[in-house]
This record gives sequence, structure tokens and C-alpha cells, in this order.
Amino acid sequence: MRIQIINPNTTGTFTERLALSAQAIVAPGTEVFATQPLLGTPSIESHTDEAWATLGVIAQVQAGEASGVDAYVVACFGDTGVAAAREVASGPVVGMTEAALFSACLVAATFSIITLPPRTLIHARRVLHECGMHQRCAGLRAIDVLVDDCCEEDNAALYTALLDEARIALREDRSEALVLGCAGLSEMVEPLQRALGVPVIDGVNAAVKMAEGLVSLGLMTSKQNSFDFPPRDLRGQWPALFA
Repeated sequence: MRIQIINPNTTGTFTERLALSAQAIVAPGTEVFATQPLLGTPSIESHTDEAWATLGVIAQVQAGEASGVDAYVVACFGDTGVAAAREVASGPVVGMTEAALFSACLVAATFSIITLPPRTLIHARRVLHECGMHQRCAGLRAIDVLVDDCCEEDNAALYTALLDEARIALREDRSEALVLGCAGLSEMVEPLQRALGVPVIDGVNAAVKMAEGLVSLGLMTSKQNSFDFPPRDLRGQWPALFA
């Protein structure tokens, strides 16, 4: 099977890291690769960023459909463009936020989310309610770090900020698991789990394994009403994006 991870932003370092992380966990015979839009925003930290990035997600799914992709993972902690991608795709589309939340609920009664930067809290809150997971979320927190900072080679300061906030979450929220709220934090999972002794969930890798399982089960995106194919094709209005 072929799984395409879509990085909705245009930062190549992010895209490369997503591919490497996923390739280490997929089953033999599964091909997983990562792509990014031709045009867009280097990070997604606002509603405007999300709007621009959604066009890029649609374009990447349409390219994947033409090349025989079986399932898609959208790697942004607001599940940017997931609903639109499901309209365009035949196979499953798994958002990293949904995957992380569902995974957390399978291993713990409650969880806290640690995202970044603080202005993105509203996006995480939206997905929580859309998924019906707000009652299981014990705390929604953010560290004052930009998404771009996750690409730095020296991430000691980032790790320290996450660890400090995680300890506060476990103490004050009394949560039993932690969800990391950015696609660029997969390298933090193992050291945080060792330090904290609770499940720490990276939504991208969780989404990859869910996508793999859905394809193995022969499940497709339902085209009954909500995610039916779009009624019109507007690609001609953005030729540079849909090249």
C-alpha cells in the first residue's frame, strides 16, 4: 500500500522529518512518503495560514489520487484541510489531531494537550469539539515557541519547555497521557515518556498506523453525503498551485 503524508506548510525540513519518522514504523510492504504544497505558508499558526494551506492540501491529495495513493495523513495539529481532503480522496484521510486524540483515549481516561504557540490553542479546541473529545481532555496548554523553532538542530530548549509544561499538566490537570500538538515534535516522544512515565502521543505516527490499518481493512472514505466528491472543479483558478 502507499500512504502519503501531507505537510500543509512549505518547510522542507519538516517534510523530510515526517517521512523519516514514518518510514521507521510502517509494516513491511507499506510505502510511505511525504509531500508539501508548491505554494503556501512556511508554518501554520493562524486562521489565515490555515485557509491558504487548505488549498495546498487539496492539491496534494489530487496529485496523490492521480498516482495511486491508498491513504493520506494530514500532518498539522489543526487537521488543516482534512474535511476538504476527504471530499477529494477515495481512500482514508487521517488527521494527526484526530489520530492523537483517539489514541490517547485508548490508553488513558484523560489527557492533556501541549501545543505551540499559544495563539494556536483555538485550533486545537476546535478539533477537540469536532471529534467529541472535549470531555476527555483534562487540559489544553501551550508553550511560547514558534512552529519554525521545531526545525532547529539544537532542540534542548524546546525539550525543556515541553518537559516543564508536561510536569505542570500532570500535576494540575491530573491527566494520564499527553498529546503533543505539533507535527514537528516526534523526536520528543521517547525522551518525554522516559522522563514522565506516562504515554506521550505524536499524532503523525499515530495517524500513519491508523491509515495503514484502515487500508488493510479495505475501508474507504464514505461518499454518502458529507464527504461526497466536490460539485465543481476550480483548479483552473490556481494554476500555479495545481501544476
